[in-house]
Amino acid sequence: MSSSRQLTNNRHSSNRLVINAASLAVAHTYLAFLAFFSALLIGCALHYKRIVKNGVAGYPEEWFPSVSATIGDWYPERNIFQILIAMNSGPRFILVFLQYFLQRRNYSSSDLPAVLLIVGIIRTLSCGGWVYITSSDDHDWHDVLMITYIVCNVPWMFCGISASPPQNPKGRRNRRRIAAAFFLALVPMIYFFIQHKVHRIPGAYTRYAFFEWSLIILDVLYDSVAASDFRSTHLQLSVGVSLDSSESAATQTIVSKEHETKEQVTTESVVQTVASGGVNGITKTAASNVDATPRPSLSGLKSAVNFACDLWLSFVHWSVFTSLALTLFYFSVWQLGIAGHELSLLSTLSPIVLSSPLILDIFCSRLGRTTLHVLTMLGQLAYLSPSPLVRLFIVAFANMALSMGVAVDWSGPPAKVGYHGILTGLGFLLTSIAKHANHTNVPIWPIVDERSGGYNKTGIALTCFAIYNFYTRSSTPTLTISVQRKGDKSQPIETRRKWFLDAISLGSLIFSLHSLLAESSTLIAWSWSGYPIKGPVPHLHGSLTHVAQVIGLLIPLVLLQYSSSGLAPLTNPVWFLYGALSTYVLYNYSDWLAYIGGLNLAVFLMSLIPVVVMRASNSGHVAKTFATAMLTVALFYVGSVFTVAYAFVPGGQYFRERTNWVLAVQLLTLAPTFRWPSTSPPSLPSLTIPPTIYSYFRNTLAISTVLSLLVTMYRWPTKIPQPHRPGPRIFRTGIWTVHFGIDDEGRDSQRRMRDLVRDMELDIFGLLETDLHRPVFGNRDLTRVMVEELGYYVDIGPGPNKHTWGAVLFSKFPIINSTHHLLPSPDGELAPAIHAVLDIFGTPVNVVVVHNGQEETPLDRELQSKAVAQIMADTYPEPFIFLGYVVTQPHADRPAPYKYLVEDGKMHDIDQADLDRWCEYILYRGVYRTSYARISRSTITDTELQVGQFQLPKHGYTVTNDTEPARYLRAWKEELPREHWFPDEYYHQRGGMRGHYYHVFNTPLYYKLPEGAVV
Repeated sequence: MSSSRQLTNNRHSSNRLVINAASLAVAHTYLAFLAFFSALLIGCALHYKRIVKNGVAGYPEEWFPSVSATIGDWYPERNIFQILIAMNSGPRFILVFLQYFLQRRNYSSSDLPAVLLIVGIIRTLSCGGWVYITSSDDHDWHDVLMITYIVCNVPWMFCGISASPPQNPKGRRNRRRIAAAFFLALVPMIYFFIQHKVHRIPGAYTRYAFFEWSLIILDVLYDSVAASDFRSTHLQLSVGVSLDSSESAATQTIVSKEHETKEQVTTESVVQTVASGGVNGITKTAASNVDATPRPSLSGLKSAVNFACDLWLSFVHWSVFTSLALTLFYFSVWQLGIAGHELSLLSTLSPIVLSSPLILDIFCSRLGRTTLHVLTMLGQLAYLSPSPLVRLFIVAFANMALSMGVAVDWSGPPAKVGYHGILTGLGFLLTSIAKHANHTNVPIWPIVDERSGGYNKTGIALTCFAIYNFYTRSSTPTLTISVQRKGDKSQPIETRRKWFLDAISLGSLIFSLHSLLAESSTLIAWSWSGYPIKGPVPHLHGSLTHVAQVIGLLIPLVLLQYSSSGLAPLTNPVWFLYGALSTYVLYNYSDWLAYIGGLNLAVFLMSLIPVVVMRASNSGHVAKTFATAMLTVALFYVGSVFTVAYAFVPGGQYFRERTNWVLAVQLLTLAPTFRWPSTSPPSLPSLTIPPTIYSYFRNTLAISTVLSLLVTMYRWPTKIPQPHRPGPRIFRTGIWTVHFGIDDEGRDSQRRMRDLVRDMELDIFGLLETDLHRPVFGNRDLTRVMVEELGYYVDIGPGPNKHTWGAVLFSKFPIINSTHHLLPSPDGELAPAIHAVLDIFGTPVNVVVVHNGQEETPLDRELQSKAVAQIMADTYPEPFIFLGYVVTQPHADRPAPYKYLVEDGKMHDIDQADLDRWCEYILYRGVYRTSYARISRSTITDTELQVGQFQLPKHGYTVTNDTEPARYLRAWKEELPREHWFPDEYYHQRGGMRGHYYHVFNTPLYYKLPEGAVV
């Protein structure tokens, strides 16, 4: 019987094809290289000058083709490439599955193999997507699939390093080196891409192409390491058809080459696949001399989904929390003072109800915590209401639930608190990245909807799924942090006696994060000084803020994972001094030095999140601690706003321009977190992070970094600023007070402003009330949409540390230089001014954008008008355009601003007969005015848009006749060339556009050029 079975087995073996698994990996590598390099060689041989040419330059400035141009545009290289890639798809999928089974053998208790399997499949499918859908076929889908592939490479490479077979240490080292080279190559590649796409530098794309090809090579080399994994484990693939009549199906078996010992065999992959005419299913069999391996469960996938849901809920919490101050300040802006709605900030004091043990027990239960999640989601649903007041009530109620939920999460066992502390930092980071990707608006805020860039419905669907996951997951969470370190003696957790100090430290940290790091460009706004650019710019360098935040969060992770002292180094006073020095540099300097100080401050603040949260959790007084922390946040909100709104609030004079005081108090209230020699706060619990949780945290940080860089590339303005009428040397200017980017309905108004600016074809314009880098304004940037979609140079004006309401200058013409002024304001609000010199058709033209004080402070208006008039007079007779908000009647006698600006500044009013003006004015000299229009505000803001059109004299000439009669040769539009005309759609009799129309005169005013004008 035994000899018969052996004979049968030998006969089966003779009818099977045995393949070394390593050979498949080698075949995959060769096919991939053959596909790419054959396309490169054939393309260079047949279409060299065509594939090196791009939108900026061609041969000889560009002399090496990019990957996309090589594989996607021309026959036959494109077709040969796609055929070879199709041939390579089989080995690629087999590699993914073989690596999965090998990893399950070596790491049966880990979730990494399941994660890698899912990522590997998505990565392979997305690769096929961008290969077969080229940029010339569908640019958007090509980019989406390419970005998906690059993002998948982060967990694929990092998790692959962790899951490398222990039998192949050399393979692990090779993976580390290749992955490091891959991600380092991204930095110069992005740099040269920006040089090509934005600065349009000839030759930059060739340099970009070298790094793009290096990524392809490194990517293929990384996958080729699988060959050494398979060799080290002697993995073979056996394929054949059984001749035994008792068997009815074909079999394919992955077996070990060596069978000498049972111990050796059990370390190999033993998988039998039963198929009918192919591979239709995978089953496991156990030979008599081999230990059976249990079927891999879905616990790894469930654990990853649980973590993703927790991360999303953290993102939702920060989104709802940061929307409260933004939603309520709508009313303060319209009232120009305290409106009473500020009391909604007190909704965050709801943790005080947790002083009842019964209520605390209810909300600590699974059902109770789920209920708080559901109530928090109301903050997302608030966007459905058209009423700003109703939205405020809903958001305030949602924050009541949110604050109690956070108090529950941040109290209890140290393992739970430590996990939620780090999760809080990750959620905050993702909120900032989401704003970076969505023109500085959180896509699920109640102030945005589908019309203004919101993704509210998608966010609500994801939140519902996350809440369902939270409620239905097993009672024993798979995502935990173990409290005990190996070798540590069990010690009782010390309770902080001075709970009040921990509470105000927590409140200070929450406010510091919100005010400085909620938007990646806030630190850049603090450091901005104008043109020529000597520091960071928001669109390009915002990702550096995210990198600093990632480093800050990585520090406690590394300490918990590898340091025997845990988080203790972060409570050392030296670390506090590091944060204090960074704050000092940020506040007292400008440009790169200030921003570097801000980046270090970002590292400091993010690193403190788990420390401060765990300190607060040890207080022993949940209700008092977290209610006091939220009260501290509310007081900081009020104090920080009072530094600029001092003219409109009682007692505001004591806070005037005292941002330095606010920063000092922020640091002082963080000080109790640290172990000073004179104090002895309890030690933090000793924690370790399980490998699975650590990999989730680490991969989230890595993916966040890559996402931020990809967003920077995607959102970088690609539309080159070009004037609308370069031939006749005509340019349009405008001035608009935009009410902090919130319209009458309480919605973000960036896109509505963009539409009117686009239709009016403005070349130069100023926006006022634009400094939104404060928590009460949502830490937003109103320039993003128009710069990205319409193409402008922009000076964002004085930053939030200058205590103004803000002014911004947009220009289609290069900005030669710009200077920021803080005009004299002894009594009222500080008045910002931007004085810039523009290169308009080769002629330097001065432009000033000004926001003067209010009617209630006549001395301020007088002094500010004199200062601006002096700026304009000092440049006489150079061409000059004044765009400002000055609050005066036309022709009003001094000390009203009008005559200071017109007479002392040596300027002309755009139309001195227009007596129906109060705050916005356009003045000019050294150019010919040809049109003047006033466009109604619709419901965007409380102020109209004023537009003045000018024509520049021919280069080398000046205005030939500047007398009043020559300047007021009024005309019908038909008497002027068509390039002078304003859009017909905005005439009132035609119904206007989107609620806008020409008003006051019901038409634009037109003026003839004086006789003898040379243009």
